[in-house]
Amino acid sequence: MAVFTGNDVLNAIAAASKTLSARKEEVNRLNVFPVPDGDTGTNMSLTLESVVKNIGTLPMGCTSADARHAITTGALMGARGNSGVITSQILRGLCEGASNSAELTTASVDAAFARAVEVSFQAVRKPVEGTILTVLKDSAAAAKSARKKKLEVEDALDEIVREAYASVQRTPELLAVLKENNVVDAGGFGLAILFDGFVSALLGREGSLSDEFSFTPKAEPKVEIEHFNDWEGSEYRYCNEFLVHSETLDPQEALDFLATMGDCELCVGSIPKFKVHVHSNHPNKVLEYFLERGQIFEVFIHNMDLQSVERNDKLVAEREQTQSEHKAFGVVAVAAGEGNANILRSLGVDVVVSGGQTMNPSTADLLEAVNACNADSVIILPNNSNIVMAANSAAGLAECACGVVPTKSVPQAFAAMFGYDEAASLEDNIEAMSEAYSEVKTGEVTTAIKDSHDANGGDIAAGDIIGIADGSIDAVGSSLEDVVMDLLEKMEADDADTCTLLAGEEYSDEALDALVERIEETYEDLEIDAHRGEQPLYPIVFSVE
Repeated sequence: MAVFTGNDVLNAIAAASKTLSARKEEVNRLNVFPVPDGDTGTNMSLTLESVVKNIGTLPMGCTSADARHAITTGALMGARGNSGVITSQILRGLCEGASNSAELTTASVDAAFARAVEVSFQAVRKPVEGTILTVLKDSAAAAKSARKKKLEVEDALDEIVREAYASVQRTPELLAVLKENNVVDAGGFGLAILFDGFVSALLGREGSLSDEFSFTPKAEPKVEIEHFNDWEGSEYRYCNEFLVHSETLDPQEALDFLATMGDCELCVGSIPKFKVHVHSNHPNKVLEYFLERGQIFEVFIHNMDLQSVERNDKLVAEREQTQSEHKAFGVVAVAAGEGNANILRSLGVDVVVSGGQTMNPSTADLLEAVNACNADSVIILPNNSNIVMAANSAAGLAECACGVVPTKSVPQAFAAMFGYDEAASLEDNIEAMSEAYSEVKTGEVTTAIKDSHDANGGDIAAGDIIGIADGSIDAVGSSLEDVVMDLLEKMEADDADTCTLLAGEEYSDEALDALVERIEETYEDLEIDAHRGEQPLYPIVFSVE
């Protein structure tokens, strides 16, 4: 039986992180949830990268307790999105379960996995079969079986990896949405890749067991909304996005070219209209390639390094502004778009963390914002379903009293702030703010990037405008304004008193004025409150209540 040192385990974790990062897009492509949250593979890989970064700070000759602490702290502070938070809890459980063992044995592996199941299931209010938790539970069962069979630890680890992949293959039979879209669970697949990478590195094996399994989607997912993860982490500086009008462009050849220019390459659409996206250090060469093949328009080139610095500078400035004045209450909110951030501040939010659909802030980001409030009690408004778990983690780690009002959109946060009372207790505020937003219905309008189906099984073609009512795609069309009107009708705007409109960064003032006029003509008794939200990806976000 081989004997593995603590250093062997830490090196294997680093190797597993690298494997997951290399295959994150493979995991991302399995996503079927209809709201553009941070992608599963990206969030899981960023969480592991935080672990590796934290491990790198350990001194030579550190104790196993120090190593476990570095792993759990790095995972929790770097956790992004629900998948990242759950991954952090799995790692925490594995570390806690192994805390009583001096070496890696079949028995200690079994104990580690048993504890990981306990911790992870406690972190999720309503565990769902057919997800990452199922894959973890089945992997733990394999560890228990290996212990009972008295297998050597190397064989036990291989059995766990095989069962993890087998469990992933079974997820469509347990979760209807996966079966409907002919895909396996993305989080479960990411976890299997993580286990596989760890075991392969630990055993010194070339390659991995994943070649024995195939998880390529057999059909287009039901809904896939355009989503770009443009934040720090890419080795390339510029995010390039533009439209191309061409009668001759070969999208596969274009993708091959883009792959030589950078990463996160995308070329979607069909003759004569295409959307192009790539992270590259040479935007001039990217533009020259497509200019030779057609006309380009709506060009957006963002310096991601500067965006990251600007985001950090804003948080530092807000922290410095609030640190000089200690107060009883503070409020943190997450939002994309400077317009949305300004509205939140005007309503009493102290610190706005940049993020949302296009970027899920980590637990560490939210915790830093909580500390920046310099208050005895702080309330967090996550404003996105995929950020709620990270917000809860930050609240649990905060040194001050901290609670979460689980808003899932910026309009809900607007309503929640009307229930905020600095003179009330933290518990009373959470109750009042939750009640204040409970009747708010949120609509979002964006563009589909591939053929799909709406909530009722109707066809969606790439390039169609789609309207999302609280997570359900209920309107499809070719005109953004028509889709807004259709969505308003389906959200029963006739029975509402007010409608708040938030214009995205690419939606003009003229178009917004025309849309307001059209809504007023249709709904005479509906009070319209229109603002510049400046959010990306969604030309219009609105609420009715």
